[in-house]
Amino acid sequence: MSDVQVHPKSLPDWNNINVIHRNTLPPRSDFYVYNTESDALARDVTKAKALCLSGTWKFNLAKSPFEGPDEFHERDFDASGFSDIQVPGMWQLQGYGKGPHYTNVDYPFPVDPPNVPFADNECGRYITTFTVDDSFKDHQLRLRFEGVDSSFSLWINGTYVGYSQGSRNPSEFDVTELVGFEKNNVLAVEVYQWCDGSYLEDQDQWWLSGIFRDVYLHAFPKTHLIDFQVSTELDDKFEDATLRVDVELSGSSSVELKLLDRDGGEVLRDTKSISGKESFELSVKGAEKWTAETPYLYTLVLNMGGTSSLAHRIGFRTAGLIDGVFCVNGNPIKIRGANRHEHHPDHGRSVPYEFMKQDLLIMKQHNLNAIRTCHQPSDPRLYDLADELGFWVLDEADLECHGFGSTGGDPASFVSDNPAWEEQYVDRARQMVARDKNHACVFMWSLGNEAFLRSESQGHVQVYQGHGFYAIGAL
Repeated sequence: MSDVQVHPKSLPDWNNINVIHRNTLPPRSDFYVYNTESDALARDVTKAKALCLSGTWKFNLAKSPFEGPDEFHERDFDASGFSDIQVPGMWQLQGYGKGPHYTNVDYPFPVDPPNVPFADNECGRYITTFTVDDSFKDHQLRLRFEGVDSSFSLWINGTYVGYSQGSRNPSEFDVTELVGFEKNNVLAVEVYQWCDGSYLEDQDQWWLSGIFRDVYLHAFPKTHLIDFQVSTELDDKFEDATLRVDVELSGSSSVELKLLDRDGGEVLRDTKSISGKESFELSVKGAEKWTAETPYLYTLVLNMGGTSSLAHRIGFRTAGLIDGVFCVNGNPIKIRGANRHEHHPDHGRSVPYEFMKQDLLIMKQHNLNAIRTCHQPSDPRLYDLADELGFWVLDEADLECHGFGSTGGDPASFVSDNPAWEEQYVDRARQMVARDKNHACVFMWSLGNEAFLRSESQGHVQVYQGHGFYAIGAL
């Protein structure tokens, strides 16, 4: 049992099975907004309408969320007694706390789902300041965390913003009304080592904690692209293609779509006046096909009424079964791949980009052509590299509860076959698909790993329908 018992109404969010997120925006695909088409085509995030908040933050670690300075999130809090820490990073690998600990199967805390320890649950408190220039005025400001282990609450200028869990999925918050333009803004984040979601993250790993991926403040124009989805279908001869792009706007605007070939030459364009949701559907004659061996990428450009642009590289490919054989673009493929945990010897799950790129280049040199992102979605930059270098990617949801196999009884009965956990399962699949759906490299989805999936699987599987991918259950 948990070492502190409280009335259900006073349960903290990190120990409440019914709270996954508070005040988060709906999940979306991974993209940046730019002022101009030329900036978008440069694929340089420093030119995006976004402010990177990664760097040196102030930090304090307590033994539990009930210890340490409760008032740390106040705007005028004196953080001179805090230490420095690098974000992104894992606190155990920067000299803080206990560990790091490794387990293959067993949980590193007493098993009593959904409860986690109250007294022995390290709590990292982070503070940073940032300024925003006038170019962000009259925009929707979105604060996006790409990955935080295991869960977190946050405040801006002393005002509570929200809560989120699901360590390897992004979380995004609308902070438009909280950010000031004439003063330093104070961002305070409280990170919990364990939460009820930790029962779904038992992934044969080093258990590490903290803000381990980048943090960005995005500036979207008032009328902006909320999300888009790309699907490519080849004809029966696998020669010509149909490009479908579903877009969703926050209001009404003209949207210009361009498709550019590998050399930047224009293949086609179309313009529509859109209010809310609309689709482009265009024919591409003799489309170059994407495979892991021939990773031909086009560039999709979306220009929003002269206010903003984005560019995303896409590949034409169709996957499915033909006479019981899995084929891509009508041809059987041979998968020569590896399970790839996201880990660096010095930085843990905060894997530097150059290290990640070198990892994939070494794999290509050894004739590997496939990656299973075991056992959670990887850093979003990995998928850009896989699109470019050519890898079949089996994208795996952030879900494993292997430890219940050693607790006695039916392991599925604890969470996987327990209806109370269904939304937590579905949320992890939903987040993954929403973020990664537009990558040519992703040809299969995995529901997770070693989670004893039973009768409650149907809602989880439904997430994948209509996304033009092949889904499997690896549980």
